[in-house]
Amino acid sequence: MKKIWLTSAALAFAIIQTGASPAFAKKAKAPAGPIAISAKDKQTGAKAHPQILAEFGGAYTAAQTPYVVNVGQKIAVQSGLSNAKSDFTVTLLNSSVNNAFAIPGGYVYVTRQLMGLMNSEAELASVLGHEVGHVAARHSQKRNSRATIGGLGTLAATVLGGVLLGGDGAKLGQQLGGTIAQTWVLGYSRAQEYEADDLGVSYLSKSGYDPAAASAMLASLAAQTALDTRRSGKSGNALPEWASTHPDPASRVTRARQKAATTGSTSKTVNRDAFLAALDGMLYDDDPKQGVVDGQSFKHPDLKLYFTAPAGYVMNNGADAVSISGSGGQAKMSGGAYTGDIDAYVAAVFKSVAGANATLNFGQISKSTINGLKSATAAAPANTQSGQMLVTVYAYEFDATTAYYIVSITPAAQSANPFASLFQSMRKLTAQEAAAVKPRVIDVITVKSGDTMKSLSDRMAYGDYKLERFQVLNGLAGDTILKPGQKVKIVITGL
Repeated sequence: MKKIWLTSAALAFAIIQTGASPAFAKKAKAPAGPIAISAKDKQTGAKAHPQILAEFGGAYTAAQTPYVVNVGQKIAVQSGLSNAKSDFTVTLLNSSVNNAFAIPGGYVYVTRQLMGLMNSEAELASVLGHEVGHVAARHSQKRNSRATIGGLGTLAATVLGGVLLGGDGAKLGQQLGGTIAQTWVLGYSRAQEYEADDLGVSYLSKSGYDPAAASAMLASLAAQTALDTRRSGKSGNALPEWASTHPDPASRVTRARQKAATTGSTSKTVNRDAFLAALDGMLYDDDPKQGVVDGQSFKHPDLKLYFTAPAGYVMNNGADAVSISGSGGQAKMSGGAYTGDIDAYVAAVFKSVAGANATLNFGQISKSTINGLKSATAAAPANTQSGQMLVTVYAYEFDATTAYYIVSITPAAQSANPFASLFQSMRKLTAQEAAAVKPRVIDVITVKSGDTMKSLSDRMAYGDYKLERFQVLNGLAGDTILKPGQKVKIVITGL
């Protein structure tokens, strides 16, 4: 989480209602063929690019960057959009969210977190090819308008930790992650996803990669989604982390494998060793400059800020906010311009939550001191498709010009707010605590005789689900027996 301001559109946290897109039920049409990158496309992409960088943590400029650019350009020219690699701008994003997308004008993006989940160069190519496929098939222009959920996109909600509440599937507390990303990468139908899958597999085959890498990557995404669901205590119907533009990766694994078999390719090239060598040492999870999720705690060494999530709730650190979600509701921590009037600050948060065309009638603002911080809180009922909810806002003054807030959305019928401990945990980090915050990085190691998944996973820099994280990170089944000389990834504490 960077330091951001309440007046920014990126902080909208609107309560909305939606139905399923009818496009999901339609049969995919035969692709019309790609249209070459036009001058208008280049202009559009060039305008959007810096805004996308701002929304997704900026470009990750490290040893991995040239490698990603080379692979991305190699796969992108298979699309027919351009035969010149230089026409494609491929960016590795400094984001701890599993995501990838492309926009018109030859701009292709993948996050370092998603790259860390991969296990070969072919898997990287499959993801980038899939995203280029969306652009080549002009899916952004064709997508059903209802799929953008009334203007608030589900990709941003995923990036910032949106959660599905209620049996009717109403999406509550969607967090708008930015109008540029919303414009181009949201709301693809299932038919469009399948078409992009098919195009991506085709691009893999044409590039000389093993086309089966696409199904392997989708399997890793399915495993990551299952682990995230387990960690958060959500039901099996929870929204996958790879965003609404990539629904249910598990259901696409078999289909992608079957599609690979139809290409006629006999290539088994995946370039695993080269990929792992490039990946070694890459930052994983949160960048300390944007704050770090450490178990149930969030620490921001630059902002000198600390809070803890309730047990059983999962935090996701986005570019503009930290989300906290679980079975009892969801919350968001963020910041905004502060003039010293904490009552006006609380009111501004409620206005941001309600959106431009709605009002939340909050009650009296109560004042208190929490861990030495001047604090104010209020609550407001909200009628939604899932029933009546309660929106609660806590604001914290850090100094005369700096304040932060936590807003939660919970079912009104609950006898107690599950985020009560969260509200009371906000405090300032000491200088010593801030200096102790360290990043996590990927360490590629060689399996030695006697090593097991259990013994290696014990070295993972996490307090929970060590074995499960190790298996998902390496695409390993639970009964896999490691072999001496085999290379695997672990996540360790960096310097």
